[in-house]
Amino acid sequence: MDKPFAITLDPGSSLANKTGSWRTLRPVYRDHLPPCNAQCPAGEDIQGWLFHAEGGDYLSAWRHLVRDNPFPAIMGRVCYHSCEGACNRGRLDAAVGINSVERFLGDEALKLGWRFEQPEVESGRHVLVVGAGPSGMAAAYHLRCLGHAVTVLEAGPAAGGMMRFGIPKYRLPREVLDAEMQRIVDLGVTLQLNTKVDDLARTMREGGYDAAFLAVGAHIAKRTDLPAKDGSRILDAVSLLRSMEGEDKPMLGRRVVVYGGGNTAIDVARTAKRLGATEAIIVYRRTREKMPAHHFEVEEALQEGVMVKWLATIRKAGDEASDGALTIEKMALDEHGNPQPTGEYETLEADSLVLALGQDVDLSLLDGVSGLECQDGVVQVDPATMMTGHPGIFAGGDMVPAARNVTVAVGHGKKAARHIHAWLNATALPATPKHPPATFERLNPWYYSDAPKTLRPQLDLARRTSSFDEVQGGLTEANALFEARRCLSCGNCFECDNCYGVCPDNAVIKLGPGQRFAINLDYCKGCGICAAECPCGAIEMVAEEV
Repeated sequence: MDKPFAITLDPGSSLANKTGSWRTLRPVYRDHLPPCNAQCPAGEDIQGWLFHAEGGDYLSAWRHLVRDNPFPAIMGRVCYHSCEGACNRGRLDAAVGINSVERFLGDEALKLGWRFEQPEVESGRHVLVVGAGPSGMAAAYHLRCLGHAVTVLEAGPAAGGMMRFGIPKYRLPREVLDAEMQRIVDLGVTLQLNTKVDDLARTMREGGYDAAFLAVGAHIAKRTDLPAKDGSRILDAVSLLRSMEGEDKPMLGRRVVVYGGGNTAIDVARTAKRLGATEAIIVYRRTREKMPAHHFEVEEALQEGVMVKWLATIRKAGDEASDGALTIEKMALDEHGNPQPTGEYETLEADSLVLALGQDVDLSLLDGVSGLECQDGVVQVDPATMMTGHPGIFAGGDMVPAARNVTVAVGHGKKAARHIHAWLNATALPATPKHPPATFERLNPWYYSDAPKTLRPQLDLARRTSSFDEVQGGLTEANALFEARRCLSCGNCFECDNCYGVCPDNAVIKLGPGQRFAINLDYCKGCGICAAECPCGAIEMVAEEV
């Protein structure tokens, strides 16, 4: 959270009792990079918007947040908040509930009708975005804020991409998704639904686009060579979750088996329970510690009665006795921790088998586009700019080599938009130097009292398994304010006045609200008390130059 402030102040005073000549070290205020900011794949200035939120200025907090991420209400529900895993407060008591406060700000914006500010100038340039998922719509937002005309072409019937067709309603209510998508359209972005791009080169030529950002989601389910009888009911997870958006819900039966270990497998199993399955069983070839699904998702699924067969793999679906008989082979870990077949088998009856083995991207729209390189089913891009090998064509989200989640996709959209803007103006974005990290060792935690993390309310278990109501609740204004105030402002001055109060020489000068402090070097003797007593570690003692 950078704020301009003076480092030194030398008024040229002729007063007696100056102590500056005693000094071998001088105090210097420096900004550091908080671990939450450093960890955020969307590039949010988390500490910056928390600063506004802890003062109760929620509109300023929201505006600060959406400079980087236009989806706070969505992200407050579906982001896996790796920022909290990096939070220094986690070593004191518990991490700040960053994701909870983000959701509060997002919901507050929807409730009060806060809108994005229209761009001040129009660039006269027109950018094509293919795909209205998190990456595409994030790019559209940032490009529009930069003054470009933006047209988003979406093959599906509604915006949201895999947020809509891959994340169940109990995690992401559709009214929240629709509202944050519509706010971007209201900014002046043109959204064309049910419009699949089959030939990118022709689309760009006919539309007169100056650049393009490709953000096609991974909507094609991966298959496996699984021997199966014709009567076996085998579905893929992507199609099943997609069908949940329609009026006719899939008929899965009472006993559903899900094959896979990622978050999609968890979502399918929990969805099956809500559709009336008495048993939803996940078959996964590794142990729980190796499961790619996030821990809290697995825990919630187990609470809802989902069962997991660890160290197991499916070899065959259907046999002479039953079309629904699944042949399961037990696995064992070798000396390297890798699962190996044991030759031990068991039979598991299922009304439906759902394959959740990953997804692929349809890259057929790129046929005939020169310079593009595709490997392992994704488009190769310059990771610094997100541009492909074809000048003016950028890509992000599921289409490029990266972790596949909403937060990463949003970050790709922001980065690509800024580099598209630079490319259109025949310039390059200069590299932005990063501040040194704000480590826990820099802090003085004795200034912070214990403040237990606020837990979000959850829907009671009976309603969770009988409806698609949202499972995770949000914070109230009172506990959102409390949670924001748990932030330690790691590495950056927040004007607590400690240095001003402890200086024995009255050498610390207040510069006014928001301007921080300066040091009168005529009177500072370099004792270092200010640095030692700075709660957030924003003061360093540096050697005087001879």
